[in-house]
Amino acid sequence: MSQPSQLESRPVQSKVVENITEELSALLRKVPILSSLKDEELHCLQGVREIYIEPGEVIMQQGEVAHFFWILLEGELQVHQTQPDGRTVLLHTVDSGNAFGEIPLLTNLPNPSTLEASRPSRLLQLDEDQFWTLMTSCPEVRKAILSNMAHRVEKLHSFTIQQEKMASLGTLAAGLMHELNNPGAAARRAASQLRENLMRMHTLSSRFSESDLTREQKRCMFSLQQQALSAKHPLMMNSLEQSDAEEQLAEWMESAHVEDAWKMAPTLASIGMNASELECVRSDFNGPLLSAALGWLEALVSSMQLVGTIEESIGRVTDLVHAVKSYAYEGKGQRQTIDINESIHATLLILGHKMREKEIAVTKDFASDLPLLHSECTGLNQIWTNLLDNAIDAAPQHGRIGVRTWSEDNPATSHAELCIAISDNGSGIPPEIQPHIFDPFYTTKPVGVGTGIGLGIVRRIIDQYGGTIRFDTQPGSTEFVVRIPTDSL
Repeated sequence: MSQPSQLESRPVQSKVVENITEELSALLRKVPILSSLKDEELHCLQGVREIYIEPGEVIMQQGEVAHFFWILLEGELQVHQTQPDGRTVLLHTVDSGNAFGEIPLLTNLPNPSTLEASRPSRLLQLDEDQFWTLMTSCPEVRKAILSNMAHRVEKLHSFTIQQEKMASLGTLAAGLMHELNNPGAAARRAASQLRENLMRMHTLSSRFSESDLTREQKRCMFSLQQQALSAKHPLMMNSLEQSDAEEQLAEWMESAHVEDAWKMAPTLASIGMNASELECVRSDFNGPLLSAALGWLEALVSSMQLVGTIEESIGRVTDLVHAVKSYAYEGKGQRQTIDINESIHATLLILGHKMREKEIAVTKDFASDLPLLHSECTGLNQIWTNLLDNAIDAAPQHGRIGVRTWSEDNPATSHAELCIAISDNGSGIPPEIQPHIFDPFYTTKPVGVGTGIGLGIVRRIIDQYGGTIRFDTQPGSTEFVVRIPTDSL
């Protein structure tokens, strides 16, 4: 098949119709929009041009300004349309007896598609003046042309809707695979680390079995074990609070000559353990047993958090499956109450491995009085996952990412809005691509690194919540700010 985009819109072999011959009249009678005309009324077609074209010739080019109305007397034409991604799609074929070209003439729009002959064809060509003369002087023809136009517009609308559904399905599938990768990888990594913790706890337990523990030592370890088992998830602390807690605990452990103090301190501090709570370990355990006791406790805390990560990851997969079902059936989910801080905190945990690989410092500033979100919509996790994933990719090695939440009253609606800002210290978004970052499938990442649909998904989900998203970028600083009403449909 020849390529329509490379052909010129120039028919060959044409002549002006001076008289309507019997042979031509018989062909015109087979055209539905002309079938009701009397013989004398057919003479209104005198002066039009009769065109003969061969296979591969183009009479109408997509995107060109329309100047003609056409009647296909004999032959066959193919209708092609070039998609935004550059693909050329065959829409349908035009058989003899059909008239076309009225839509761009009546709507003053460019040709929506390209028409190319697939067999030797014979057509009548009416210029704009001849077309309007026909519409004015022949009421029956005008009625038939307008009815034909309405039918074509309906078919075009149906085709467009089908294309949008297919594009949405492709977007959903690609986004689903992208989203499933993060919790899947996190669960697998957590399971591997959990295995290591269990082996470490077994080794440390063997040390205790070689010593006769006193009642005080057993009571101390049991009390701390209860505290560790009751804390499945790390506490939500701002970066400064977390850093201070870790530093104070590490310094205390170093002063007690505990091995790997700075390695264990973050885990123990994450559930609120401090030096005063660990004094019983220091007073009841001496020498190597002190490090072993705290090492066993740290492994237990870490294991409980890893179990929480696995549960969170599996829950994320379940939520994604539920979201796909909801999307497929176009139904609304149950109304729910969501803590935005917890939602973002969970996503940070899921993506924690990517930040550790690049040694990225995360600054968290969660508002303690943030209102809850009441909504029937789903997909919040996708917003945070995509924005944070992009920030991680944009940030340099040893870079910084900031996450901030707060609430503001919207003067336009008199309702409170939840505000979430995610920033990075990467190179910024180049000016030439800023207008396109929310376009579907647009990406600047190498093949296999990004789907190019992340920010398109983000904006669509935020629209469902009735919210907005904006960004501010310059070299060394990019920030996305999401605003969502506290009560959305």
